[in-house]
Amino acid sequence: MQNKHFWQTLKKPIVGLSPMDGVTDQPFRYIQKKYGNPDLIFTEFVSVEGLCHSAVKLLDHLIFDQSQKPIIVQFYGKTPAYFRQAAVLACQLGFDGIDINMGCPAKNVAQHGSGASLISQPELAIKIIDATKLGVQDWQNGKNIQDCPDFTQNITLKAQEMSIADEDRKKSVPVSVKTRIGHSRSIIEDWIKTLLQAKPSAITVHGRTLKQGYSGKADWQEIARAAEVARAHQDKNDLHCTLILGNGDLQSRSQGEKLAKQYDLDGVLIGRASFGNPYVFQNQLSNQEQSLPQIALEHAKVFEKTFASGGKYNFLPMRKHLGWYIKGINDAKEMRSELIKCNNSQEVKNILEKYGLG
Repeated sequence: MQNKHFWQTLKKPIVGLSPMDGVTDQPFRYIQKKYGNPDLIFTEFVSVEGLCHSAVKLLDHLIFDQSQKPIIVQFYGKTPAYFRQAAVLACQLGFDGIDINMGCPAKNVAQHGSGASLISQPELAIKIIDATKLGVQDWQNGKNIQDCPDFTQNITLKAQEMSIADEDRKKSVPVSVKTRIGHSRSIIEDWIKTLLQAKPSAITVHGRTLKQGYSGKADWQEIARAAEVARAHQDKNDLHCTLILGNGDLQSRSQGEKLAKQYDLDGVLIGRASFGNPYVFQNQLSNQEQSLPQIALEHAKVFEKTFASGGKYNFLPMRKHLGWYIKGINDAKEMRSELIKCNNSQEVKNILEKYGLG
């Protein structure tokens, strides 16, 4: 009998940190988990095509520490065989789950047949989920990353350095999906029915279409409809039934819990509201251990520790976070104009001290 996977052990409603490209890297996730403690977290999305074409730098997106568990890696792409090999990699690196991005609306993703464009390619979507599950089985049956034909030696060697020492081949690594309600209009009922055929462990529904991008408001009625369809087509007593989570415009854990209860969802994911504020996952203000500017400095230090020793290091990706942390405080505009020019954590510290926040 297969072991339970982590989705089955989480207390409902689940409130997790949504995967966000260019945001949810190792330092951001570390800070969010330490001060907000979301129930689960996702990496940035990672291209399976890139991994299978020797883009070694993508492995930086797969760095994590044990404090972040349960942690799910998110992959995107359009080639089932590459998803299968990426699943072996994810298992060997010690991830608790694998999520497939079927919701990204970015032109450079969707126009190439990946992300939200898979909503218009249901047969391919099912093949990708099935291939990913086969990759997990490959790993459980003893296959390693060096056995994957499309991984170059550079990818293999780097991944082996990152691999966990105590591999548990009996571990259940569930496959989930994050998607949207449709392409140019909502087709959530048919789309959910399609995805359920592949029996993913969970489906997170962002309440917008591909065409909307991030404009307008997320439609939680359509998310609720997804949950209704899932309930109607599954046995609620089945431990392996697909969980349904909602995503879009959430501002707090309490709001997420309220909507999950209102629409009979298994949980929600919070995205942009976490920018510069890990406390969005806390219901009690008394749990705020540090001020946000102090967390900004800690975040900058973790960023340096994580990436400074790597090739082509640049502090630039950290700057946007610094601006988010000081939103709404006195002299925020002046501070932001200085922080976005910082090149290291010492400069961040100097600026915060200058404004009495050190």
